[in-house]
Amino acid sequence: METQDRIIVGSEEWLSLPQLGIPLVKARVDSGAKTSAIHAFNIKSYKRNGVPWVSYEVHPLQNNRQVTVRCDSEVVARRTIKSSNGSSEKRYIVSTLVQLAGHSWEISISLTNRDPMGYRMLFGREAMMGRILVDPSSSFLCGNHTKEGISQQYGYTPPKVDGLNIGLLASNPALYSNRRLIEAGEERGHRIKFYDIKQCYMKLDAESPEIHYRGGRVINDLDAIIPRIKPNITFYGCALVRHFKSVGVYALNSAEAISGARDKLYSMQMLSQNGLDVPISGFANSPIDTDDLIDMVNGAPLIVKLLQGSQGQGVVLAETRKAAESVINAFKSLRANLLVQEFIGEANGSDLRLFVVNGKVVAAMKRQASAGEFRANIHRGGTASLVKPTTAERRMATRATKALGLKVAGVDLIRSEKGPLLLEVNASPGLEGIEDATGKDIAGIMFAAIEKRLEWKRRPAS
Repeated sequence: METQDRIIVGSEEWLSLPQLGIPLVKARVDSGAKTSAIHAFNIKSYKRNGVPWVSYEVHPLQNNRQVTVRCDSEVVARRTIKSSNGSSEKRYIVSTLVQLAGHSWEISISLTNRDPMGYRMLFGREAMMGRILVDPSSSFLCGNHTKEGISQQYGYTPPKVDGLNIGLLASNPALYSNRRLIEAGEERGHRIKFYDIKQCYMKLDAESPEIHYRGGRVINDLDAIIPRIKPNITFYGCALVRHFKSVGVYALNSAEAISGARDKLYSMQMLSQNGLDVPISGFANSPIDTDDLIDMVNGAPLIVKLLQGSQGQGVVLAETRKAAESVINAFKSLRANLLVQEFIGEANGSDLRLFVVNGKVVAAMKRQASAGEFRANIHRGGTASLVKPTTAERRMATRATKALGLKVAGVDLIRSEKGPLLLEVNASPGLEGIEDATGKDIAGIMFAAIEKRLEWKRRPAS
């Protein structure tokens, strides 16, 4: 094409992929990315007449898992591609037809899970070369579409919003867990509103207590809240949850249960008092007691764990007695509260995460630490896989959540020679790893728990 014949596009456009059965998908136009990509899951390779093919499913609409398109494509390549967050992934590359502004041409597109991203498709420079000019200050220069028009294209009727008013109290609406909760609630017909915890404030008054959101809007009329409080704002977040309770709003996890689970020493004491096995642990304040503290947990190697740490941060493996003494005394010199805990070597860097809702284990996964790590934490490069917990492990998880008063929790266990041991109980467990590993709609199960507690019944589909 001559320059004057090229298509002018904005930073985002609606594309059509007719060979894949996708009439519309909103794409991020990114000349900085070489290869185009589309959100795909359940990706399975197979051979057709000796030729490699791949089957996969696509959610073409953002924040909508009810519209699913199933596809089969011939594999043209498999490449290692670096994403915008710096991580590398080996992806299948397929070829398909794209339609835009009355023009159509063949493009290569990689298959990857784009759930954490803002767009279901990325339109890269390979697909644009010689055909497109980009005006990054504009959007939808090739035409926009209404929600009704998009729904008609897919033969999809959005669920009727006639359910509960539910607030999601959190800090970052872009996190996978928060987006999934909003999406799952809306799919079940509820009105879900995200509230930034720091933007909420309270009126304490015996006659008319109130919760306000930025700008002065009163939000007392919620039926329920789902608190997902970051560790560094636990005090304020729990105060807010208590205030919602004072105006009659149900909280999926209470303030008392959240603050108790966040206090690692308190939670370990409560779990032990309820007869639940935990790794042998020690707690002391004076540096004079360091030697006895180390002996208390059967010596090195041992774990040193800051009481305020989260997601594997503030947890150190001391492999020798000298290293243990140095780490413990260094933390104490900073006036940091810490636990010293026995090291379970036979676990080989793995643990179990059991997801409990309303006193029932609804999902479980095994987490394996990455090379060089001793803790199996997905945020630090660990991997997750499906696991079937034993009866003893299920019982331990449900008893732990009951002991701490939690309705929803992620319970971390470790398998040792003397049986399962409780590591900790998380009051705001992430959903991404557990949903990916198990394929279960954990967010939907959480809303089912709220519906049961408030005795709300879903209308049957028409």
